[in-house]
Amino acid sequence: MKIIEAKDHQAASQDNPAVLAPANDVDPSELSLAGVTRIDLTFPKFTDGRAYSQAYLLRRRLGFQGEIRAVGDVLIDQLVQMSRTGFDVAVLRAGVDIADAQRQFDRFSGFYQADAVNAKPVFARQGA
Repeated sequence: MKIIEAKDHQAASQDNPAVLAPANDVDPSELSLAGVTRIDLTFPKFTDGRAYSQAYLLRRRLGFQGEIRAVGDVLIDQLVQMSRTGFDVAVLRAGVDIADAQRQFDRFSGFYQADAVNAKPVFARQGA
């Protein structure tokens, strides 16, 4: 997962149809994904996890191959779960150190369960 600072994030706009920023209550299956290369899913506050479900549905059920970006109230302790549910990029809040965020991935480097990225659990993967 790529981690970027808020100052380096260019928000979705109506001028760029290749980037979508759907509301949290939108069903991803109702989105027109033709020509879309990036989808910004918003965490309005860290306790609102609807974007996790949206990302998972986009990856696993809809087969979206473009970038899924987490924006809003993104905390470093959520990054690993974001990655496992299909996010490619996380935009950190201002003042959060990218090095601290990267350490989360060093702490939790492997999982037994399947997720949006690895559809099979470890025991079912060839060569595991």
